[in-house]
Amino acid sequence: MQRTYQNPVYPDTMADPFVLKHEGMYYAYGTGPGGADGRQVPVLRSPDLVDWEPLGHALLPNGAKHYWAPEVAFHEGRFYMYYSSGSADEGTDQRLRVAVAGHPAGPFVDAGSVLVPDQPFSIDAHPYRHTDGQWYLFYCVDFLEESGEHLVGTGIVVDRLLDMTTLASAPRVVVRPHQDWHVFRKGRTMYGAVHDWHTVEGASVLVHGNQIYCFYSGGAWERENYGVSYVVADHPLGPYRLPEGGQEALLMRSRPGAVIGPGHNSFTTSPDGSQTWIVYHAWDVAQTTRRMCIDRLDWEDGRPVTAGPSCGPQAAPSSAAP
Repeated sequence: MQRTYQNPVYPDTMADPFVLKHEGMYYAYGTGPGGADGRQVPVLRSPDLVDWEPLGHALLPNGAKHYWAPEVAFHEGRFYMYYSSGSADEGTDQRLRVAVAGHPAGPFVDAGSVLVPDQPFSIDAHPYRHTDGQWYLFYCVDFLEESGEHLVGTGIVVDRLLDMTTLASAPRVVVRPHQDWHVFRKGRTMYGAVHDWHTVEGASVLVHGNQIYCFYSGGAWERENYGVSYVVADHPLGPYRLPEGGQEALLMRSRPGAVIGPGHNSFTTSPDGSQTWIVYHAWDVAQTTRRMCIDRLDWEDGRPVTAGPSCGPQAAPSSAAP
């Protein structure tokens, strides 16, 4: 009998979920409240992407107030957690950092430096290892000038990693806000001026048909316009091109009366490796909290598709035969 699951797959707050598959187990990291012991970043473990066990918190604090959007890469026996932290109440001073551990559940110890020191604001790091073995880091910074179709606001860039804690300091633009649905807040005071602020964030990369697909979440994270779309390139450093039909989120968007603001996703594979799954957060209709959800990702005529955000029973990720 086909096993099923139903979203959300974890009942508590788990925003910006990232899932690492390591030695047959899944580890999920997200934005959420810190632990009673002062540690940050909730971490969960699962054998199948459906049943999740909390393991406490993975990151030793660095003295900041807020910790956002962790992602973890495994390289040469060590685990590297990329995250942002800051102390301003409105979160406008977030800076990217990296912490290191010998186990996927931590404890992760901060490496002691800011990854992007020339930017006043940097968030949503996504480490990506290309097919040739080279590591890259996708992340977000702010853009204060309009340029062509580009709007003022938060956008995504990519840089090469010289090693797991050092960037080449030669970032290239991946995608900037360019659509009305990317609006975060009109009349927002930022950097001493008032802007109609737009946002694209939460990069996550897949390779399909020798093409690089950089998925992003656009809009306001607490509103119904938040959703997931993508851009495409031939190489991780770009240039990236816009697909047709970008007037709305192409992959996933709110379902009125059911799911609000699905986004900030990561990708992983089923236990048997045969399927791709998107892991994302979404609000319930009452907007109680952002919880972790999963849905299968498929490809049709070279375009990614998913039934998500789903809210009824779905076929569970496929497992290897016993």
